Amino acid sequence: MKFALFSHSVLSDWNHGNAHFLRGVVSELYERGHDVVIYEPDDAWSAVNLVADHGEQWLYATLVEYPSLRVVRYSAADLDLDEVLADIDVAIVHEWSSHDLVRRIGEHRARSGGYVLLFHDTHHRSVSDAASMAGYDLSHYDGVLTFGDVIRRRYLDRGWTRQAWTWHEAADTRRFRPIPEVSPDRDLVWIGNWGDEERTSELREFLIEPVRALGLRATVYGVRYPPFALDELASAGIEYRGWLANYEVPAAFARHRVTVHVPRRPYARLLPGIPTIRPFEALACGIPLVSAPWTDAEGLFTPGTDFHVARTGAEMTRQLESVLTRPDLAASLARSGRAAIERRHTCAHRAHELIGIVDSVAMSRRVSA
Repeated sequence: MKFALFSHSVLSDWNHGNAHFLRGVVSELYERGHDVVIYEPDDAWSAVNLVADHGEQWLYATLVEYPSLRVVRYSAADLDLDEVLADIDVAIVHEWSSHDLVRRIGEHRARSGGYVLLFHDTHHRSVSDAASMAGYDLSHYDGVLTFGDVIRRRYLDRGWTRQAWTWHEAADTRRFRPIPEVSPDRDLVWIGNWGDEERTSELREFLIEPVRALGLRATVYGVRYPPFALDELASAGIEYRGWLANYEVPAAFARHRVTVHVPRRPYARLLPGIPTIRPFEALACGIPLVSAPWTDAEGLFTPGTDFHVARTGAEMTRQLESVLTRPDLAASLARSGRAAIERRHTCAHRAHELIGIVDSVAMSRRVSA
């Protein structure tokens, strides 16, 4: 099949986790013989910030790391949908796309009628910015791919779409895997962005204070850290190393003995069952994981076996100390977490699920016709 993916960006993962998942899924689709072209706006905020901070060479570095990716950067004013969407079988439009582009693609499908058209939601805006999400015109779309069942139900309950499927993110195990030849030389790593004050208190409770209490050799990677946050990290003895290209994350995990997951407040409180992509990638790399509270409402993992959950900062401190002082516990968590990913949560699994969804839509349309 021939796919057209309209993403915010796959070239840049600066504060943009969906790029991780799309790179992996597209790689799997290529492996299965499908033709995929990715379209991203030339003014995407993620790419603009990456270039401003580190230089344009990092956009090209992504293509070196993922040589099979076919990426077209476009200007909205110059995008010719008749040309772009000619002879395709499937179009997928990400929810960071503009309302105008989403509408235009829907109207094109209504005129041409041929291809399967899906909207892809990988964010918490359906609950945190419902007015904006309700403004998307999905009337000519076949349905919505959502990365959690609670979001799927929200689209259906609010009448934003007629069909929706839960399509969780997953780990690209071609890249995210243990690196046993690298020996850890530091204790804890956290890879994540400070963000929009959505987890400031949580980061203090579940990351900064436990590191301070245990005197750990800790490293933090990420962007959008305000000066006060950098001061707090430094005061706890945490080394801040800034942005890290996502394909370099497995090596960073390998150099540390444990990692933590600190979900943003909208996910932890309003969107149970959605862990975001970071835990998938950490478990795939075989690093022991201790998570701040989140509810695995969809049974993706086995908490307590695949990773530990700390309900308070004091419990996080105790659990980190246990993992770091008990090699047997660390090894058990690493094995179980990696096995859980291999069983159910790889990008290969998601590519297979996507093809199944596309086939079911195409079949329904043939029957209706």
